[in-house]
Parts: sequence; structure tokens; C-alpha cells
Amino acid sequence: MPKALTAVSVEKAKPEAARREIPDGLLTGLYLVVQPSGAKSWAVRYRHGGKPKKLTLGAFPMLDLGEARAEAKIALQLVARGDDPAAQKLAKRQAVAHGVDRDLVKNVVADFLERHMRGKRSKAEVERMFNRNVLPDWGERRIQDIARRDVIELLDGLTDRGVGTMTNRVFSIIRKLFNWAIARDVVAVSPCAGMRAPVPEVSRDRVLNDDEIRWFWAAATKQGFPFGPLFKLLLATGQRLSEVGDMKASELRLGDRIWTIPKERVKNNSAHEVPLSETALVILETVPRIAGKGGYLFTTTGETPVSGFSRAKVNLDKAMLVVAQAEAGEEINIPEWRLHDLRRTAASGMARLGINLPVIEKALNHTSGSFAGIVGVYQRHSFADEKRKALEAWGRFLQQLVTGSPANNILTLARAL
Repeated sequence: MPKALTAVSVEKAKPEAARREIPDGLLTGLYLVVQPSGAKSWAVRYRHGGKPKKLTLGAFPMLDLGEARAEAKIALQLVARGDDPAAQKLAKRQAVAHGVDRDLVKNVVADFLERHMRGKRSKAEVERMFNRNVLPDWGERRIQDIARRDVIELLDGLTDRGVGTMTNRVFSIIRKLFNWAIARDVVAVSPCAGMRAPVPEVSRDRVLNDDEIRWFWAAATKQGFPFGPLFKLLLATGQRLSEVGDMKASELRLGDRIWTIPKERVKNNSAHEVPLSETALVILETVPRIAGKGGYLFTTTGETPVSGFSRAKVNLDKAMLVVAQAEAGEEINIPEWRLHDLRRTAASGMARLGINLPVIEKALNHTSGSFAGIVGVYQRHSFADEKRKALEAWGRFLQQLVTGSPANNILTLARAL
């Protein structure tokens, strides 16, 4: 067993004809390197990814024995976490030479999107998920420093926010990022290895019935800004929660009754025009304009879109139950439902009104059904008129349902809500 190095033994170590390494018996992996010239330095030897590795710490006497042990201990702790300190040191040196740390997560993600996702239909959605759910926490960290615990904590935070199976989508893109980074020798191992999707997925077919729609509308009205009108717009337009929640005033052309969702915010990387029904316009009229650089409609700060949907949904459920029980005069049980079910309810409602499936899919910007594959490539008809008629019909139906009033007086009655 090698002896523990001491300050005296390090000082007295003599050069020989060949380079030699003297192990430290106190800290396994630390070596004093003595060159034939008499120059001395410190190095750490370890294994990473099944291969032997060496990290040079610095020269003696600029780095004494105590300092060498301290730095070697840090390096070996990184190895225990699955990191490669020698590779990290090299990457930092190269980053300084190039004036940028290319191993920051935000830079690796940018490279991944450009090289791996280029030309893919899902690129815009993947980029949106990174920007919204990953980069705020990890963007300024080096990818080699991301450990399994970081992944678990990030996913737990998403689960706690109540985003449901979106947590699985985020986990999937993180896992793909690390697998891609392994193939390009950016990292040696993935912190996602052996992990499973955090949220069980069940195919859903929940649609709110007419009574539930009425209770929902009344509860949302009581809830007020920002979530009340936001939730109503989800049902009136059939668009996704992120699309409505991040709506900006600049996206609206109220004179033309059009809401244009830019390509950066939609799944298929193509701007989506949503005709605004009278019902949707009335809802938008109730939204106060809060000034701010962000330009968001549903905001309390003017700078960022509203958050806290999970708690708002809990409050909405309670209000719905109060409305339902007051109407029925007895205890009512409302089956569990999610905000995304409003989109399915809108689609089912339009189908119920006799609107053709391709028009519904165009209105909801759903591309995996009638317009998937080769059909989507060659079918370039915008369906603008058909979408407007469909959403107007759905809006009239909603107003008749929630007010019990004739459709020909819909606008006046809607503004009175």
C-alpha cells in the first residue's frame, strides 16, 4: 500500500531517467508527477465510461500538497456524480479560446435544434418546451453538470404545477438532448438513463356535457380576470392553453375579427389564423389592458403571461360545484376534468352541429388527423371561410346554451353577462 505523501517527501522527491508518478496513500487517485528534468506537478487518475482518464491539476510548488488534495477531492466527487472533470477542463479551455462556453445548456440546446431538429415538423414545439420549461432553470449551467437529481427536481416542479402529461413531453426532449449529446461526445453519460416517464398516461375522451358547460361558464364569470375570460376563450376558440394563455394584443386584428398565432407558438411551425366569433370578441372586450413590454393580454404584471393554472382550476371546480348544487337543489358530483378537455369539448360540439371533421381540424390547427402525411403536404386550402362559419356556429351554440336565449339576439345578451 503506498504511503501518504508529506510536504517533506514531496520536496525531496528526486527525478529519475524516466517520468514517474508517485501515488498518495491518503487520497487514492492523486499522484505527484516527477519529470526527468526535475519539474513536478499533480495529477488525478480515474475511470469514466469504462476508460482510464487523467486530469492535470497544476505544477508544484505553485500548488502545494494540501491544495492538490483539495482539488483532487473535488475532481473525484465529480467523477462519483458521473461527470468527467478532464473533459470539462478541456471544454472550458476551448470555450475561452472561442470566446463562448459552447457547453452551456442553452448553447447545446440551440445546436440540437439546428442540427437534429432542422426540417422536422415538431421543431417549433420542441423549442417552445425548452424555452418555457428547461432553459429558465438550466440555461446558464454546463450540460456536464446536470445530474439525475436535477432532472428529477425539474420534472417534480412541472408535476407540482399541474401540467399533466406535458411533464412526459419535457422528459422526452431532455432524454433526446442527452442521447444526442452522447453521440457527439459532449457528455459521456445521460442523467436520464434508467428513468421512466414521470406521469402515467391514459387516453382521455372526457367531454363536458351541456349542464357542465353552463356550470363552467357561470363559474368562470364569477372567477373574473385573468382566469375567467381565459378559460372561456379556451372553450370558445378550441385553442391550446399555452396559445391562449400567452396571447398578445399584437396578435389580434379585432376589426377583421382575426387572431393570428405566430409560428413560434404553435406545434406545426406555421402561423395559425383563428377567426373570432362574436362570443370570443365579447370575452376579449372584458379583458383589461395592462401596459407592459410583454404585450400579454392575460397578465397581472404586464411583463409575463399569467401562471398558476393548477390553483385556478381548483378554484374553478369549487365554483362550478356551488353553481351546480344551487341549480339542482341537492348534492351534485361533477366527474374530474382537465382544462385540455375544453378543446375536446369544442371539437365534439362542432361535430354535433354538423361541421365536417376536416374543418374542425383546421379550426383547431390539428394536423395529425385528416391532414397528416402526404395529404398535409398537398392540401393547401386555408379553409378560412369554413373555419369562421364553424367557430361562429359554435359561439352561437354556447351563448344559447349558457343564456337560454335565441341566437338572433346573441351579442346583446352576451355583453350583459
